[in-house]
Amino acid sequence: MKVLTVDKGSDFDAAFQPLARERVDALVVTTDPIFESQRDRIVTLAAQHAVPTIYALREYAVAGGLMSYGASISDVYREAGLYAGRILKGEKAADLPVMQASKFDLLINLKTAKTLGIAVPPALLALADEVIE
Repeated sequence: MKVLTVDKGSDFDAAFQPLARERVDALVVTTDPIFESQRDRIVTLAAQHAVPTIYALREYAVAGGLMSYGASISDVYREAGLYAGRILKGEKAADLPVMQASKFDLLINLKTAKTLGIAVPPALLALADEVIE
């Protein structure tokens, strides 16, 4: 396993160079504000270098990334709203339980899989919450 770090948007081109040279099997992109600001660039670089990539947010798969698996952001926002509502109604934040995401979404972009020459197993497709064709 290799961990790549970037500090600014211009670092992404350099970060992908060793991935291409070493022909890595896959890349995992986590959530980070700098990644979000460079979403299209990351998806484009992964495609240019033919690196199968899984992302933590669905927007990457929608933008052309291979797949995403992560907490349902709409569900997280809904839960945050309910939590805020409880506080506004007088409950003390310190008395409320710690909340964790409970719904996760798996998106698979079949168009990208075909471009990369990856055959997605039917069992994995059956588990997907959304398949982009």
